[in-house]
Amino acid sequence: MRQYPIDRLRRPFHDFLRDQSTGGILLFVVAMIAMVWANSPWKESYHHLWEHTMAISFDEWKLERTLHHWINDGLMAMFFFLVGLELKREVVGGELSRPRDAVLPVAAGLGGMIVPALIFLLFNPSGEEHAGWGIPMATDIAFAIGLLALLGSRAPVALKVFITTLAIADDLGAVLVIAIFYTSDISFINLAIGAGFLLMLVAGNVLGVRSPWYYALFGIGGMWTAFLLSGIHATVAGVLAAFAIPAVTRMDEVTYIRRITKYVREFAALKPNQLPTLTEEQLHVIEKIDEASENAETPLQRLEHKLQPLVMFGVMPLFALANAGVELPDDIGAALASSVTLGVGLGLLLGKPLGILLTCWIFVRLGWARIGPVLTWSHLVGAAILAGVGFTMSLFVNELAFVSPLLRQQAKLGILVASVLAGTIGFLLLRRSPPVTEGAEGNER
Repeated sequence: MRQYPIDRLRRPFHDFLRDQSTGGILLFVVAMIAMVWANSPWKESYHHLWEHTMAISFDEWKLERTLHHWINDGLMAMFFFLVGLELKREVVGGELSRPRDAVLPVAAGLGGMIVPALIFLLFNPSGEEHAGWGIPMATDIAFAIGLLALLGSRAPVALKVFITTLAIADDLGAVLVIAIFYTSDISFINLAIGAGFLLMLVAGNVLGVRSPWYYALFGIGGMWTAFLLSGIHATVAGVLAAFAIPAVTRMDEVTYIRRITKYVREFAALKPNQLPTLTEEQLHVIEKIDEASENAETPLQRLEHKLQPLVMFGVMPLFALANAGVELPDDIGAALASSVTLGVGLGLLLGKPLGILLTCWIFVRLGWARIGPVLTWSHLVGAAILAGVGFTMSLFVNELAFVSPLLRQQAKLGILVASVLAGTIGFLLLRRSPPVTEGAEGNER
């Protein structure tokens, strides 16, 4: 294959984007930039940047939001759309499709949501602070998987599957919490319009529509806008839209192999024209190969594959930059001792692992689930602590839970301190685990 200079330039970036650990590393770097910027002599520029407004208007109709709102309500809908795609894929053909294997991580995810919320409520039983109980409930899947990727063979495949499934269950729980508890006054007219667009998406799935443009038009142009105006958080529209995306192929594997083999033979039988361009006959065969390949894919997985780098390296770092800028107070000790900071911090750092491990112990003890031949309790302890990295989702819920800048600042401080400690402790514990050999992993699968 002909190589061009751009190929040598692209290769390092391509390898960087494919490395599972880079998403988490980039998030950490951007969060640190936001922290430094928010506490620098240029901190006013940081805060004013997100106050700029952008509008979509048509005649008298106008949808105007600050840049901060467009990121949190708009771009983060793409993140939740990707979460929905991952969840549906797991339900249709992944770990969640086998109830016996999914019981333990899903139950652990539920326990890891309940206990942190209870710990937060112990510190904040009433008042305005009470609304933050949902902040320490979720796990940041990008950080968790990124740290596991850095561990190499010391993090067996089963552990990655466990924490991924747990984090996806966490994300679904967070979406339900947002939809039920963190909504403003509901406009039933706009909600009905959004439901109508959702029906159009489902109808397209049933009728066999596989074009991403159809789902973009009715999902983003229709349902997302209606949900944004309805009072129910627009990110919920992202998850609902994802569940409407077709997750089946039009062509099975055997038929695909037969078709591709036939088309390759057709292409080989055509006489080359010895020119840089292709003949019409060659183009026609390539088009048939493209069509067969598209029919052998699921629209869901194709969208997930295309969106993954955009969300991981675009949406989430931008969200972190806009939300992780905590301006440290003069009296840092008092801020750390506040009920909100303690509730969030201890909820993530202690509540998460306690809820996960207690649920796992109960389910294994009663014989409702098993941890598998490769995983050990030391693996689960490390993973449970690692799940205390709440970062993205916790910051997101924080923006919905509190109006007071002071309470938001205290919660962010708790999120960042707990996430750094949980990530460091969990990583170091798992790093002490012996590496798992390929044979052992193969036996497990």
